[in-house]
Amino acid sequence: MSTHQPPMPQPPAAAPGGPYPGYTSPIPVVRTHLGHALAAEWTKIRSVRSTMWTLGVFTVLVVGIGLLAGTLVESNSDSDSLSGENPLSFGFFGLLVGSICIITLGVLTTASEYGTGMIRTTMTACPSRARVLAAKSVVFFAVAFAVTLVTSGFVAMVQASMLESTGARTPAGGDWLKATVGISLYMALLGLLSLLIGSVIRHSAGAITIMIGVVLAPLVLAMFMVTESLDKLRTWLFEYSIPNQLSVFYSNSLTESGPSGWDPLWIMLGVTAAVYAGAYSLLQSRDV
Repeated sequence: MSTHQPPMPQPPAAAPGGPYPGYTSPIPVVRTHLGHALAAEWTKIRSVRSTMWTLGVFTVLVVGIGLLAGTLVESNSDSDSLSGENPLSFGFFGLLVGSICIITLGVLTTASEYGTGMIRTTMTACPSRARVLAAKSVVFFAVAFAVTLVTSGFVAMVQASMLESTGARTPAGGDWLKATVGISLYMALLGLLSLLIGSVIRHSAGAITIMIGVVLAPLVLAMFMVTESLDKLRTWLFEYSIPNQLSVFYSNSLTESGPSGWDPLWIMLGVTAAVYAGAYSLLQSRDV
């Protein structure tokens, strides 16, 4: 009895254009670039429900607290109570509380993808890790800056008109610029710093906790350093704490020394650039 087996049939040869003979995809094949990554990140950040909730809460806090502070000051002041004072300074309170929302959104922009495993899909679609990090940074910075600019500008205009009867001075052009564009750039950089910390830590709760500590810990520690030997350290913590740097944009610093003018913006820019370099280095050396 013969054990010879007939040869197995071979599949037809694939056409040069793909696995199916004679098929050509109607979708043009183009080389990807940063624009594609920006479009993808913009689609993700605007379609995630947490983005809308976080920015919505941020808007309510900034506008609500800002207008509440202005109303309380107006109702408890006479015509000379705020003589020579900057009426825009009362927008500080809402932005200080709202910064927690910007921090949270910045962390979630990167850390949530690691928590859900979505980062594998992102890196498969765009293997260039530097491009992914750059796209996330650009899109988030633009969103945070735009939302902060609109809300802070609205509060500033309302407070300026509301406190005219209290003797407050008319804000100069520099006051308006710092209370709107300046503070918006600073808040966007603070959120970008949170995004980078989220990329380094890769854990949402841990990165948010670190950033809240960065914002609040120096000021809280300085408040309880009452001994004379810690006087220099206490002063330094007061001067360079993030709440004090925010207040500098409203010419309402906690101390007479330390950062002034646009110094807080340059400080935050330098810190963010250093952390960006570290996050990029770790992203290149780590596994997804």
